[in-house]
Amino acid sequence: MTLVTATERPARGAPRAEGDRRPSGHGAWFLVLPALLPILVLSVGPLLYGILLAFTDAQSGRTRATQWIGGLNFQDLLHDTLFWESFRIGLVWAVGVTVPQFLLALGLALLLDQDLKLRWLARALAIIPWAMPEVVVGVMWRLVYNPDAGVLNETLRTLGLGDGRDWLSGLSTALPAVIVVGVWAGMPQTTVTLLAGLQNTPRELHEAAAMDGAGAWRRFRTVTWPALRPVALAITALNFIWNFNSFALVYVLTSGGPGGRTRLPMLFAYEEAFRYGQFGYAAAMGLVMVAVVSLLLALFLVGRLKGRTGGDAA
Repeated sequence: MTLVTATERPARGAPRAEGDRRPSGHGAWFLVLPALLPILVLSVGPLLYGILLAFTDAQSGRTRATQWIGGLNFQDLLHDTLFWESFRIGLVWAVGVTVPQFLLALGLALLLDQDLKLRWLARALAIIPWAMPEVVVGVMWRLVYNPDAGVLNETLRTLGLGDGRDWLSGLSTALPAVIVVGVWAGMPQTTVTLLAGLQNTPRELHEAAAMDGAGAWRRFRTVTWPALRPVALAITALNFIWNFNSFALVYVLTSGGPGGRTRLPMLFAYEEAFRYGQFGYAAAMGLVMVAVVSLLLALFLVGRLKGRTGGDAA
């Protein structure tokens, strides 16, 4: 075998050898372009158009031309108590779904990581909610919560725990009922992610800890959790962002009612745009939500970088 020393390597910028088939800078861009074009057209383009629209008075059904109004939409948004109430509901919804979702998914992932009989069947059943469209999940749970013939109320009547109630129309029960559906629908994705992290944890560490007399809780705290922490932080941050931007599930279940108790920010922006025709104002709402999500993502990345730097320094 012939070793290539540093002096034998071609200098940077030197002409390529005849057998070197690596693409040049222009060639690499040409290869990436087919994958980049859909992103530019379907993601970056609409985002830039929405940003421009947020600074206009665009409305539906109006004959005169759309005018540039600067930051007037954002000034109105600062004093829109209904929007900020929906923002508060969105935060409650995001936290209320993300935290139980993670805890239940962690327990289920730990269970599915054990050497159980028919484990393959349990894993297949665990991801069924993930395979169902959100609209189908919403319709199914509307039937479960049905006040007259729903499974939930029928079960309560059978157990003698009351005559049941209209869960999705009650002012005090609508948001908790929708949160339960959100946890159920999003738990499989978190479970699969955490299960993948658990399976990447070396078994030798668990065996060594068990030989040292460590119990199940101590092994989880000293072996499992340190290895799982990066995955857990990543999926929790992503779940929070996804849950905060939820639309279809809540729209099918309650359409934002009753009395706006489940009106998430995305629902509020949708109503302003497509029910009232205030496209510019709705675009300003969307821009504010994009800024908030970007800020949350930036804080998460900064925290990860600080944690990694601290770990390297240690």
